[in-house]
Amino acid sequence: MRVAYNILFVLFFWLSAPWYFLKMWRRGDWRAGFGQRFALYGPEIKATLIKAILGQRPVIWLHAVSVGEVGVCLQLLRALEPGLPAFQFVVSTTTSTGMGELRRRLPPHIQPIYYPADFPGVVRRTLNTIRPRAIILVEAELWPNLLWQAQNRAIPLFLVNARLSERSSKNYGRFSLLFRPIFSKFRAVGCQQADDAERLIALGFSAEAVRTVGNMKFDAAQPEARPGLDVPGLLRQIGVHPNAKLLVAGSTHAGEEAFLAEMLPRLRRRVPELFLILVPRHFERAKEAGQELAARGIPFVYRSDITGEKPFAPGQLQCLLVNSTGELKFFYEQAALVFVGKSLTAEGGQNPIEPAALGKAMVFGPNMQNFKAVAGAFLAERAALQVQDAAGLEQALAELLGDDRRRSEMGARALEVVRQNLGATTRTVRLITERLN
Repeated sequence: MRVAYNILFVLFFWLSAPWYFLKMWRRGDWRAGFGQRFALYGPEIKATLIKAILGQRPVIWLHAVSVGEVGVCLQLLRALEPGLPAFQFVVSTTTSTGMGELRRRLPPHIQPIYYPADFPGVVRRTLNTIRPRAIILVEAELWPNLLWQAQNRAIPLFLVNARLSERSSKNYGRFSLLFRPIFSKFRAVGCQQADDAERLIALGFSAEAVRTVGNMKFDAAQPEARPGLDVPGLLRQIGVHPNAKLLVAGSTHAGEEAFLAEMLPRLRRRVPELFLILVPRHFERAKEAGQELAARGIPFVYRSDITGEKPFAPGQLQCLLVNSTGELKFFYEQAALVFVGKSLTAEGGQNPIEPAALGKAMVFGPNMQNFKAVAGAFLAERAALQVQDAAGLEQALAELLGDDRRRSEMGARALEVVRQNLGATTRTVRLITERLN
């Protein structure tokens, strides 16, 4: 089975390499740390790890795939460190945007690295360098060679904040001969929902290892005491009136920007003080989103083009197009209303907990598969609106933008849902420390 997997992995890697390299090139900043993907580590990383070894501080390796998982990982790390002071932590990520978040938010004594490509030799060199006492995977990125070699070395494996849709469960089930023996060896698994736990057990995870602890994204969405972006100052700089109603469309995907651009003039006729802040999920798509706005005559500015040297007249612009990363939460803080992207024209949805934790009213489309239980909790408490198409979105936005009281009540209910679901991080830390010891 291992031989077959590694042959197929090599073929897939080289066939897909041009697409991945293009994707990394478009996102930028791909050269820094690129060698880490092949277990080529610089002197700073090696020095940190050697210092830990000489000081007899065992290493715990946490992995967060991208930006969404990084927030959960950092929340977990802050809770783990006080209880495990004798350990050195290393945090990995797969994407350059995830790495950007780690570099901004990790304390200096914790080393961020890129996750290794799943070649046997690369994984072997990575484990020889890091020498982890335990590996903690956030949500899911389950690469067989890493798991095989970790198990061969008796390194405990943990999976936290785990969720598994019916579709993903069926996909893993098709390769049960490959994954079932790997899954059975996990030391502990913390699941978001009971349904996730049932699916994971059916795939081969030990029932003794699996525990339902809740969704750590509720904890990770809590406001942090760190310097933020001065959004009001930024908006004043581009001529936005202080009393403007801000519609923040967060983590949008292809097609959603076009719909929003088409409905913006009609919405502004009903709500003249409306201003749109558009934040594509992948900042490299900003040019494409800008073309959609320009084609419909929407005056806008890119976030990266705002400088003190370029003044804008009051009311000159109707939209700010954010082509940066790590700033969405700061725009959510100022929103009158939020549209959660990847829910209208793409499947999966994006995280609705972030705006809810800030007490914001929100609207999302029919496709919230990746946040099904979370979205359901907000809808059950009338803390969000779900629409089925672009026409329904326009109607919902118009009604909510014109009803300050209703937006305020929705935001308060959303915040209460978040408060009722706090504590998953504490339960996860307890699970890890129990099973680690």
